[in-house]
Amino acid sequence: MAALVSSAFVMGIGFGVAFESAVDIEPSNVASREFFDASAPNRDVCIQNGFPAMVMDQRQFVTFNPFNIYAMQSEVKPGCVLRRATAAVLEERDLLTQDEFLECKNKMNTFGWVGDLEKSPEVSCLYHSEMAENQFLRDPKRAVLGDGVRARPDPELAR
Repeated sequence: MAALVSSAFVMGIGFGVAFESAVDIEPSNVASREFFDASAPNRDVCIQNGFPAMVMDQRQFVTFNPFNIYAMQSEVKPGCVLRRATAAVLEERDLLTQDEFLECKNKMNTFGWVGDLEKSPEVSCLYHSEMAENQFLRDPKRAVLGDGVRARPDPELAR
């Protein structure tokens, strides 16, 4: 009897975790892929040709006398990043000239946009950096503040 109750308890926890991670009850929960997909501008074009994205626009102002740095609060908008192979979708819609398309594409870049493709979107040439991976995904204990690329020397190896 105890084994039956224990197995029911474990199965209940398993179903609860599966349900919680699969179901998005609140639409304000931006931690779900479904929310990003639904919020993407021109959703069908974006998902077919690229990836829904969260775009953060931020400006920084630097003064030199006196030296100060001022940062604007980030503005977060839904956007889309195109796969390199499908970037021509913007040229086909006359949102880019052939020169703009080739200049970005020749530098091994792709495009992204914010706003509706039918109502003059903000199109940007994007650079994909493999070096920009988050240090906390690699080894957060060794991350140098302000530098997500170089790692601190491992104290275990210094001995």
